[in-house]
Amino acid sequence: MKKILIKTILTIIVIVTLSIGLLTGCGKNGSKGITVYTALEPEQVERYLALWKEKHPDIPVNIVRESTGVITARLLAEGVNTTADLVWGTAVTSLLVLDELNLLEPYTPAGLNRIHRQFRDDVNPPKWVGLNAWELAIVVNTRLAEQMRLPEIKSYQDLIRPEFKGQIVMSNPTSSGTGFLAISGLIQAWGEQDAFKYLDQLHVNIAQYIHSGSRPARMAGAGEFAVGISFGYAGVNVLNAGNPVKIVFPVEGSGWDVEANALVKHKNINPNAKLFLDWAISNEVMTLMAKDYAIISTGSNVIPKGYSRNPMDQLLPNDFKWAAKNRDRILAEWQRRYE
Repeated sequence: MKKILIKTILTIIVIVTLSIGLLTGCGKNGSKGITVYTALEPEQVERYLALWKEKHPDIPVNIVRESTGVITARLLAEGVNTTADLVWGTAVTSLLVLDELNLLEPYTPAGLNRIHRQFRDDVNPPKWVGLNAWELAIVVNTRLAEQMRLPEIKSYQDLIRPEFKGQIVMSNPTSSGTGFLAISGLIQAWGEQDAFKYLDQLHVNIAQYIHSGSRPARMAGAGEFAVGISFGYAGVNVLNAGNPVKIVFPVEGSGWDVEANALVKHKNINPNAKLFLDWAISNEVMTLMAKDYAIISTGSNVIPKGYSRNPMDQLLPNDFKWAAKNRDRILAEWQRRYE
């Protein structure tokens, strides 16, 4: 796992740092700033952090935003010398890898009792606390599909039809949590042999593997390709921006993961990092997050436009610990076959 992720961080684009407020140093009243690693989408970071700045204007936050695989690779490479105080909104399957190496610090954030048990660590105090579940979705450019007379997509099996050759982009699982949940979901649902047999057929139709979970949806929305294998929020975001797309949740079900928070282990824990983790699952933040996701860890009766009517029923069985334990082997096999 460590070799694959460190290789990823060295071979893909340089980490992009999105800074909100002051980058380093202290606030006006001497408040110690915090560094946050996140895989949340940039527009989400901006909207959510506006709430933080209203409540804690004197505590600057330095945001390092990248795909899940890259965030994990960076933390593995930096180890105990990382400057990160916490991880905000990154796949549980990646956080479990970090936990195996004793890189996470247990912490019970205020309001933990509001988080449903299936969306938080089962130890006390927890090493991770979930925010939401995000699931595989297929984003289809309806205008291109009509022009090219492509068949309707309802199932994974439709994606391997010859009409789609060169018209599909997919997240790369070595750098994207979305890419990994896609193949992990198939393996857990169908068994490894049948899943890779299917992925061999899908590979024939793939135009590009993208080092991003959301970009395949955006590429489909922009008409660069007819189909993007991405995730629900990314597809909904593209749809709401006015692009001619349809979001398809496969009839067989979707692979999925939980976006979660975790405190990074340090000799001297920044108390403001704990304050941030308290805030991150507060009612005001989770209410805003419910506008983006159909499944949030505190529960919601609101299903945003574009999602499945029964989002929990859409999820394939997922054993997070199994996925984390087997991730290195699965990614190595994927790389051997398709890179």
